[in-house]
Amino acid sequence: MGSGLAAHIKKFVGLSEAEEAILLGYTRQLEIKKKTFLLKEGQVCKTSFFVEKGCLRLFFINEKGAEQTAQFAIENWWLADYASFCSGAPSQFFIQAVENSKITMFEKLSQDELYAKLPQLERYFRHILEKSYGAAQWRIKYIFSLSKEDQYRHFISSYPEFVQRIPQYMLASFLGLTPEYLSEIRKKKA
Repeated sequence: MGSGLAAHIKKFVGLSEAEEAILLGYTRQLEIKKKTFLLKEGQVCKTSFFVEKGCLRLFFINEKGAEQTAQFAIENWWLADYASFCSGAPSQFFIQAVENSKITMFEKLSQDELYAKLPQLERYFRHILEKSYGAAQWRIKYIFSLSKEDQYRHFISSYPEFVQRIPQYMLASFLGLTPEYLSEIRKKKA
């Protein structure tokens, strides 16, 4: 198993070598190239993805036919369409690699069985999902309370190394900006 996932889990809950071996039996590693799709709209999301190395994004196609990035995941972050993952309903999203990436995959079908064998993983995932939900709430607050320019400035000050890794059109999409407006904001800073 990727030492990244085990190390990440151990930050939150105990995991012995024997338990790590059990976990290994329930996960699968995959190396994917940039632009590879892990999920397409209309498919059921049966897997959650832990990023060992690289970057993934979750996006949808809006009513104008443009890609709208809803979420990114970099090292030590999880990504899935959780509504589809939990309900089995067709996904409204795409998940795609932004960079060449190494991921660890966790299948929905084996989740309950693994939790029965390693109950501390439920605590781990509860903690991860609580943090993720909290971040989503802050993002909604920023969308409603900050100007587009202030959202950009907050994002680049909070995640400066991340901003260098993603294409500007994806950053613009994530922030709800046009690439042209993002370019104007960036010029003002210079």
